[in-house]
Amino acid sequence: MITFNQVDKSFTEDRKAVKGLSFTIERGEFFVLIGPSGCGKTTTLKMINRLIDASSGTITINGSNHTDVNMHELRWNIGYVLQQIALFPHLTVAENIAVVPEMKKWKQDDIQKRVNELLELVGMDPETYRDRLPADLSGGQQQRIGVARALAGDPDIILMDEPFSALDPLVREQLQKDIKALQQRIKKTIVFVTHDMNEAALLGDRIGMMEAGVLLQVGTADELKRNPATPAVEAFIGRSVEKKNLSLKESLTPTDRSEYIRTHRDEQRVTVQFIINEHGEWVTTFNDHNELETMISIDASSSVKSAFELLESSHLPALPVQENGKVIGSVSYKDLARALV
Repeated sequence: MITFNQVDKSFTEDRKAVKGLSFTIERGEFFVLIGPSGCGKTTTLKMINRLIDASSGTITINGSNHTDVNMHELRWNIGYVLQQIALFPHLTVAENIAVVPEMKKWKQDDIQKRVNELLELVGMDPETYRDRLPADLSGGQQQRIGVARALAGDPDIILMDEPFSALDPLVREQLQKDIKALQQRIKKTIVFVTHDMNEAALLGDRIGMMEAGVLLQVGTADELKRNPATPAVEAFIGRSVEKKNLSLKESLTPTDRSEYIRTHRDEQRVTVQFIINEHGEWVTTFNDHNELETMISIDASSSVKSAFELLESSHLPALPVQENGKVIGSVSYKDLARALV
């Protein structure tokens, strides 16, 4: 359990980054801090492991003031995952994961066993990946190793600071699903920072909405949507909902079509080709094995939300966008993600 009691943080005499924070994160809870840039959510996260110290107030972990705990011991028992991943480039995957167990002076046999366990836990085969360097991995794989490293010392708490925001939308979506499933298995307390309401709603047991250093409301995603405590909460959630309900034509410019072929690739290099005739009419779709794909398209008047749902159900990386029976472009996960930012 993590409890903030009237916590302030000032970086200058006339500026408080956070003001009067008082809330509790329960043991085993997936708690999400959300808000616009500069709202104080990352500062709040960093005060838990004392990368930033509070100016006033108290933070307790399982009933003990965290300033009474040795700094190194505190951080060894709190996992930390960053957007930048921050793997050591000169260390192998196994050596990166083993950093905290090495500091805690675990036996080598126990460390190697733990490395293998964690690689399997995050869906990566130990024999294939343990001796690779970070540069040999994709962005999504590197982030999985970052999660494994955060779990290596068997911490009770894991802090995650916008860990998926720099990733390709397809990879990001899969990692969101994976971290949610992982949390249900390991029952760790996770504190997660994001500016994306859809991500917060997907992952969080509860969400803390912040603005200008103030915690405006804490509740489930449904509670925040149905009963926003302030106009600022309502406006922030409303912007997310409004963007999802915009039509494709209102929210983005579909990718310009070529005369015959539009090609999109996801991280696994799966290629889809949309064959278009000289009148701009869609003929068919092939994958990179020259196999005929199901004829699926989406109308330009459809909402962004509908496009996401159709992409997910079709298992295609992109869809042709039609208006009045003619293809005016194509839309992919990346296009939709940009429209929602």
